[in-house]
Amino acid sequence: MTGPAGAGRELLPTATPARTRRAVGELLRPHRRLALGGFALMVAATTVGLLTQPLLGRIVDLAAARRPADAITLPVVLLVAVAVVQGVTTGFGLSLISRLGETVLAQLRERFVERALGLPLEQVERAGSGDLTARITGDVSLIAGAVRNALPELARSLLAIVLTLGALAVLDWRFLLAALIAAPVQIHTARWYIRRAVPLYAEQRVAVGAQQQQLLDTIGGGSTVRALRLEKEHTEQVTKRSWSAVEVTMRGVGLVLRFYSRLHIAEFAGLTAVLVTGFLLVRAGAVSIGTATAAALYFHSLFTPVNAALVLLDDAQSATAGLARLVGVADLPLPGQPERPAVPRDASVTATGVGHAYQAGHPVLHEVGLTLRPGERVALVGASGAGKTTLAKLVAGIHRPTAGTVRLGEVDLDDLGRAEVRRTVALITQEVHVFAGPLADDLRLARPEATENDLRDALEKVDALSWAEALPDGLATVVGDGGHRLSSAQTQQLALARLILADPPVAVLDEATAEAGSSGARVLEKAAARAVDGRTALIVAHRLTQAASADRIVVMAAGRIVETGTHDELRAAGGRYASLWEAWSDTRDTGL
Repeated sequence: MTGPAGAGRELLPTATPARTRRAVGELLRPHRRLALGGFALMVAATTVGLLTQPLLGRIVDLAAARRPADAITLPVVLLVAVAVVQGVTTGFGLSLISRLGETVLAQLRERFVERALGLPLEQVERAGSGDLTARITGDVSLIAGAVRNALPELARSLLAIVLTLGALAVLDWRFLLAALIAAPVQIHTARWYIRRAVPLYAEQRVAVGAQQQQLLDTIGGGSTVRALRLEKEHTEQVTKRSWSAVEVTMRGVGLVLRFYSRLHIAEFAGLTAVLVTGFLLVRAGAVSIGTATAAALYFHSLFTPVNAALVLLDDAQSATAGLARLVGVADLPLPGQPERPAVPRDASVTATGVGHAYQAGHPVLHEVGLTLRPGERVALVGASGAGKTTLAKLVAGIHRPTAGTVRLGEVDLDDLGRAEVRRTVALITQEVHVFAGPLADDLRLARPEATENDLRDALEKVDALSWAEALPDGLATVVGDGGHRLSSAQTQQLALARLILADPPVAVLDEATAEAGSSGARVLEKAAARAVDGRTALIVAHRLTQAASADRIVVMAAGRIVETGTHDELRAAGGRYASLWEAWSDTRDTGL
């Protein structure tokens, strides 16, 4: 595999051409019978269709011999029969090939999604979400279009080319030799095109991915861009990435134009050779006028499948480049799993000597030591950039520390399987996704077997039952994209309700109430407190009122723990937390 780097990012890998071919073979192998059935029907349909030209040649011979009009009745009837049989077999053959393509595409898409969801978050962040988004949207669309349109038509065209050349040989081997005059030009042109098209289309997909990433960064961070007055710089970056994509696309257009100009030379040379050969053979009495006519019609009929195959070759190259990018991700190994996953002994959390760096040489955590007793609620506070979110993600198992260890229930995270980590600890952040569908289905993502009463109990604990029942269709109301829009506070309550349904012994809340706004902050903080009741909880506090109600407060600064204690102890100590609290309480009614 190769992993091109671009735009300062370490992109996800792209499979080599050899590996892409092997991957397609692996996906096709379980469906050999379907593939053979579709291929056999397409061969039969194409073979029957090749009877058209000899029948037309027979009609020419009958007309040249001045035979009675009714003599052409049989050839005409046979032409109708050929059309019917060819149409029926082609329809069945194309349906089998389409089914095969859709089945293989579905398997590849499922494998891609499985690997994408299992990728370490650091790897996705290094590549940028734009790269992953471009693969699952643009590349999948290209491949799907090829499977539904290009693949069946390409298969039919290639069969027509091969069998038509065979039919020319049956008429007279000299017709085949004349037709093959076009072959060297066509083969050379195709090889010339493929050598240039494959890397060009791969470059185009990378350029589009970089463009999408820049658009995501600019639009997603629009408020920050405006606040820092970086509109000009970001506009220039979007323009630069967009023009890079346009430049690669225009190079592709130029390549296609040169491709077709060369092919026209081959067509004219071949047709001229077949017509001259037919003239000479008829004059020598070696073949009839009808046979020469059939040969000319055969070669002329090659124009359509050859052109179709070459047009589809262009689509195939784009799809192949996209396929290599999907296979590159689908081939990534899932994070290693212990042979015998351990089970946490309790709901304690212990971080010992933990350090972490997203980039080598730039650590964001330094020798962090932290212990959470079973059932203890600990709040993390500190200025932005202190390392709170990083520590929270390490505890949740999203990242692995680059130094030190994190233990859940006295068991190292590396000794726990992914399933056990997910069962033991849950992470709730301020970025919550509402999945499209009924609200009840969204809640059941946390516990598929949950009853209606379970859902209502969870919503009631986070003070969300009243608004949920007030929705147009209650819990059956469709939410998410295309459905009922939930407010930020409602979305967070939904996430907390999922937490209650999942019922993990350890919960990590990373500013999970930050999106509520001041009006809904108290409601959401109470909901969060109920959601973590009875669990070991690590809470990255957005508001110090959350910290004040915690069992213990841990203050971080520059990637280190600088203070720890209860709210009263830290206020009395007069240190960093006391200063933060004083600044906070001067501007807010804390209610404490």
